Order: sequence, then C-alpha cells, then structure tokens
Amino acid sequence: MILAAGRGERMRPLTDATPKPLLEVRGKPLMQWPMEALADGGFTELVVNTDWLGAQVAARFGARPSLEGHGTLSISYSDEGRDFGGALETAGGIVRALPLLGDVFWVAAGDVFAPDFRFTQAAVERFLASGKLAHLWLVPNPAHNLKGDFGLSAEGLALNQAAQTCTFSTIALYRAAFFAPPYCDLPAGNPAGVKAPLAPMLRAAMNDRQVSAELYTGAWTDVGTPQRLQQLNAGVSPAPAA
Repeated sequence: MILAAGRGERMRPLTDATPKPLLEVRGKPLMQWPMEALADGGFTELVVNTDWLGAQVAARFGARPSLEGHGTLSISYSDEGRDFGGALETAGGIVRALPLLGDVFWVAAGDVFAPDFRFTQAAVERFLASGKLAHLWLVPNPAHNLKGDFGLSAEGLALNQAAQTCTFSTIALYRAAFFAPPYCDLPAGNPAGVKAPLAPMLRAAMNDRQVSAELYTGAWTDVGTPQRLQQLNAGVSPAPAA
C-alpha cells in the first residue's frame, strides 16, 4: 500500500494544484520511487489511498501502469476524498483498504524518498516466521525530528520508550490481524470513515512485544517542505542529525 492521501500543507503553494506524491523528484513523481522499488521486489499488486486532488493520481498512473525498466503494476485505489470528504489518517486509511490487501502487506508513504530501500520477499519471509504483528524500518533522526519516534532493542524489538530513539521511516510490514482488537476497534473496510492515527496502535503493540524493527541507513528524506524538495532536486540528500 502506498499512502498518498495527505494534503501537504507544509508544501504549499506547490501542493495547491498538485498532490504532494506527484511532485517530481529527480525527474519522476515522488510516489513513483517506492512503486518502482516494490515492482523490482516482485510486489506488483498495489493499493493507493487518495484524498486531496486524488483524481490526478489516478489519472497519472491508472489501473495498470507500465514503468519503464520495472514492469507493469496493478493498482487499486481507495478514494477517501470521494467516499468520505477527507483523508482518514494513517490507520483509518489502512483499515479502509483492508478488503483490498492480503494477510501480510507492505506500507510505504508516497511522500518519502528512500531510493536505496529494497522491498524483498526475504524480508516478508522473516516477518512471517517471527510471528509479530508489525515490522518497522527506522532511520537515524533527521534535523526536523530530533526526539525520534521509537527505540530499538538489541533483540530487534521496537520500543515505545527508550533512552535512544530513531525515526519511523513509514516503511513497514503489517499483518491484517494488527488492524483488529485489541489494537484497533474499527471494522474492516472502515465503512463509517472514522479517522484514526497509527502511532497509538503501534505503541500499544510495542508494549506487548508484538512489533519488531530494524535500522535502515540508506538515503532517506521525508519530503515535507519545499526546501527539502529543492535540496533533493539539486542532488543533495539532507543529512541525519543524530
């Protein structure tokens, strides 16, 4: 699943007429980078959620885009703007899309630039064998998130609280069972369009040792401001601060 429903307020005025995932980074739409990486890993069935100017996303890629050098994808769209008049936040959007997803699936944000990340079947197999409900990729804290999000234990568990923290890259593997009680009370498909954040669910599951994690040290940028976009297009990757 590619998350592409955000408004991109901090990117205005660039996002007044263009959804943030379609802003170009180094010659291609930002969200196309994870799409190509997923295709390279053999994951060719995607779900994309949309809201703000979502019709542009669907018009740009359609249902079966052919990405030169990466093969053809099959895309289903979860149009939160059309169905509910606005984005459902991360957990709400994922639960809305659950009927389109499998028992285990990747999630990546369409506004994060991680050109070195590889989506692999081996990672899926390790996750399946672990029995965990979620597996997160963390990154060194960037300057705009010095406090970080989660800790990482020596045994590979994500920690709700830790002396040293990392930032959640947004890239993760999940079991559909995570989006059910006791961590999520929304029914599959989220028919009422309830907005729900993901972090509280993750923190509760971390307390039950149900979330694993690892550190990703490749290039990574949360393209949240025009300045970061400009840096990337100038060939500069913002360096982590910690």
